[in-house]
Amino acid sequence: MAVMTDSNIKVLNDGHVTSPAGFTAGGVHCGLRKSKLDFGWIHSENPAAAAGVYTLNAFQAAPLQVTKQSLGQDKLIQTLVVNSANANSCTGKQGYLDAKNMQKMAAEKMNVTVNHVAVASTGVIGVPLPMEKIKTGIDLMGTETDAADFEKAILTTDTVTKHIAVQFEIDGQTITIGGAAKGSGMIHPNMATMLSFMTTDAAVDADSLQQALREVTNKSFNMITVDGDCSTNDMVLVLGNGQQKNALLNESHPEWDVFKQALQYVSEELAKKIARDGEGATKLIEVQVKGASSESAAGQVAKAVISSNLVKTAVYGADPNWGRIVCAVGYSEQPLDPDKICVSLGDIEVVKNGLPLEFDEMEGKNYLEENKTVKLLIDLKNGMHDATAWGCDLTYDYVKINASYRT
Repeated sequence: MAVMTDSNIKVLNDGHVTSPAGFTAGGVHCGLRKSKLDFGWIHSENPAAAAGVYTLNAFQAAPLQVTKQSLGQDKLIQTLVVNSANANSCTGKQGYLDAKNMQKMAAEKMNVTVNHVAVASTGVIGVPLPMEKIKTGIDLMGTETDAADFEKAILTTDTVTKHIAVQFEIDGQTITIGGAAKGSGMIHPNMATMLSFMTTDAAVDADSLQQALREVTNKSFNMITVDGDCSTNDMVLVLGNGQQKNALLNESHPEWDVFKQALQYVSEELAKKIARDGEGATKLIEVQVKGASSESAAGQVAKAVISSNLVKTAVYGADPNWGRIVCAVGYSEQPLDPDKICVSLGDIEVVKNGLPLEFDEMEGKNYLEENKTVKLLIDLKNGMHDATAWGCDLTYDYVKINASYRT
């Protein structure tokens, strides 16, 4: 069964990274964690056109460096390996050599070209990667294939797995895009402590895929925040293996926009799943900004509001304190006229043309208490551009989780 969206994109029930043709995935326990799955992989039957975007943190972890180098050679990836519990970050020359060895062992195990292997790690920073345990995981690759196990193996403080797959038509062929992600804390615009992997059976030009990924990332993964921290290991990878034999997709293909819309949909849904699963979170917060002078301005205002700890705690406490929203808009350093701004909590208007409106405080409190997704609507009335950002409330549990992260 599938759910049809307004843009004729079918969302598959229980879709995964293996929903597109020609992909397998799995996850095992190799000993990095006490008992939970901690090593996963995705494999394509053939080398796939690949694109990636990465954290802007100056401390880029060894596996990220290795993957960037491999992707830069011929823009093809066939196998991806991921471990959780250990980030292999800030581990110096040995960490880099360990990431290269991880790549080499996986290539030998799966009988693929070394530079066609992507590696990723997530977990505690500054601890050497236990290579004997990594070797155990690699030795078990392919023994079992289960996308759900892959999704579990990449988690850290996440409370749920995050996955989706969609289908749509191009050149009369049914094309599928699947995705999986992890992320719960250290989440902030310009990437975060998150990993996201997407697969498609479309034939797509690698350079065009790279440009499309940059564009959709700026409107999805770069528009979420949990706590304002940006990590060292984060990446988004997309693999297109061409199993459906459509005419090669690029910017000149008449249905290129259909593909981009589907990629945007998958990216946005995964991003929202990450934000909703923020450490200790009870609410997903969606900030919609319209009437901005530029797309960039709209995005910066939305990010300022979604990043405000005062806004996040107000949502957690069900306090309809619109002053915190206006304050965040004001320090976004974007062009605006304070005498024009309008703000609503869902359907409840609280500010019009820069002035407070009388509203039922209890109605506002009930809206914040009763809805798992809280929408904050801001109209700047200063142009024609809009943007949306996502985040979560900030709770006591966030402090508890991060006060004892390494224990």
